[in-house]
Amino acid sequence: MTEGVATTRRSRITPEREAELYEAVLDLLREVGYDALTMDAVAARTRSSKATLYRQWGGKAELVAKAVRHHKPGRAAAVDTGSLKGDLHALILHADDCEMEQNSALMRGLAMAVHGNPDLLQAFREHLIEPELAELRRMLQRAVERGEVRADNPATGFVLHMMIGAFAARTLIDEQPPTQDFLLSYIDAVVLPALGV
Repeated sequence: MTEGVATTRRSRITPEREAELYEAVLDLLREVGYDALTMDAVAARTRSSKATLYRQWGGKAELVAKAVRHHKPGRAAAVDTGSLKGDLHALILHADDCEMEQNSALMRGLAMAVHGNPDLLQAFREHLIEPELAELRRMLQRAVERGEVRADNPATGFVLHMMIGAFAARTLIDEQPPTQDFLLSYIDAVVLPALGV
């Protein structure tokens, strides 16, 4: 199959259909977890052919990573409130507490799956981690340019780690899901002071 033919076939899925497929993938992940998720199950749930799924996404890891990314598209890239505190708060306020609880459970399951699956780890790096890091770097660069954060502040390299840590540790330590109030307080008490804001 030539590159042109593959590109043509990939483009047949409309954005609406793609969004529908991604939602079905996330629903299945919440129901059965990554390891038990099969392309057969996705095909059945979405009334698609397995061949179409493989042609479009190549495999389960790529499909799952893109579904998760689609669910949280470039939020940081669209945020520019004029202050770092405002930007970080806007990121948190994008999802309500119910959505955060669902996402927390989903991400805990996927974090476990990543450890035993190099394809999933690579897909997550490519479609989630690297884009998130790039968006946060742009956000922090704007804060540096505004004079809010020193350019040489070593904490700037750990903002994503801090944010993911708070999100993930909330359930483990407090036996509660992450909430807007918790994460906003965490940003104000931990992330911003570490950045000198």
